[in-house]
Amino acid sequence: MAALSQAEVGQYHDQGYLVPSLRLPAPLVDSLRDALDRLIRDNPGVRPEKLVSAHLYGRGGQANAEGVRGQAEFMALARHPQILDAVEQLIGPDIILWGCHVFCKPAGDGHETPWHQDGHYWPIRPLATCTVWVALDASTVENGCLRVIPRSHLARVSHPHLHEDRQDLALQQRLADDSFDAATAVDIELQPGQMSMHDVYMIHGANVNRSPKRRAGVALRYMPGSSVFERNLDPVAGRSGVPVAFATRPLWLLRGTDRSGRNDFKIGFDALGD
Repeated sequence: MAALSQAEVGQYHDQGYLVPSLRLPAPLVDSLRDALDRLIRDNPGVRPEKLVSAHLYGRGGQANAEGVRGQAEFMALARHPQILDAVEQLIGPDIILWGCHVFCKPAGDGHETPWHQDGHYWPIRPLATCTVWVALDASTVENGCLRVIPRSHLARVSHPHLHEDRQDLALQQRLADDSFDAATAVDIELQPGQMSMHDVYMIHGANVNRSPKRRAGVALRYMPGSSVFERNLDPVAGRSGVPVAFATRPLWLLRGTDRSGRNDFKIGFDALGD
């Protein structure tokens, strides 16, 4: 049985996002929440909205190249067969995992994620990625759920972003207000174990969390084997607000082949733990 219905596949391509009927079982969500607790405990110097490469940990359990001590459960989540089945229906059979970012907004002071397009930040050419955002907590309007601008992906255009040197933002690049109509935004409310999927050109963001409820989720990043992770590029010149090490970040070919023939699947693995 397919992970996604044809109607769901159609919605993704037409609207740029999807909340599939697929949902992770409660025991798996509980184990991921335990892993999140350890992730936060092991990274006291990192804002919980900025836990980049949470699936990676260095030798001896040390921090990875992006300053985070990751947890193996998030790597296992990225390999989940049903998630990969769903991704395959959207981007094809050649699937490369290149990122995993935990966005955890603490109760009371969870940072805003400004309106942006993911591809503005990423060294992928041609730009192509399906992000799977897995909710570990209930994600609601009250605690700053993901918000999207439907159909904003259709033109396949990367809009200009403005830099904001603010410490209360999860990311420091914001779309100019005249790039889109915020009145058309849709709130993506999810329960634990539910997920959303969105296109690399989709305009999206999330409000600040002033509520008494934490909001945590895991963003898994998959690109097709026809794209290249261009390690010599740093599209925002280190001004994203989160530490990244694109030059040495490991890639995983999870399904199919590297159609581009140019992706390096050896870089970065010598520094990883078992």
